[in-house]
Amino acid sequence: MKDSTNLHLKVQEMCDCYATNDPLKEMSKIQKDKDTDEAVVKWIALAVLHGINNNAEKITVQQDQDGAVTVMAKYKKTELPPPGSEIGGKIIKAIREIAHLDKSKDKSLLAIGFRNNSLELKVSASDKKGEATATIEFP
Repeated sequence: MKDSTNLHLKVQEMCDCYATNDPLKEMSKIQKDKDTDEAVVKWIALAVLHGINNNAEKITVQQDQDGAVTVMAKYKKTELPPPGSEIGGKIIKAIREIAHLDKSKDKSLLAIGFRNNSLELKVSASDKKGEATATIEFP
């Protein structure tokens, strides 16, 4: 039977599950996950939690033409543990899918609710010259 749960709900459930963990510690383990689809959802949830816990302005995931992925958080321009090429590319696609970002350059608001909390994030994505980028902005 196919799981009918959507990615948005899975991210919120994962936020709830990992709310008391250290997001950076958990993010550093993502590259080793065998189930890349679950790793994508887990990484997005951990990024949201890290952003909230550390008053980040935004977190950007970028994949270059060669498939290398970098992740930058803006508070004091800090590089976060990268999820690896395969998972990183899927993260960008998942953010596009969750927020319904269909154009090559698009942005939207995304409501995230977990543990009696809710917040509205600004998400954006762009594809240009073989590079894909997704950004989560925090209030």
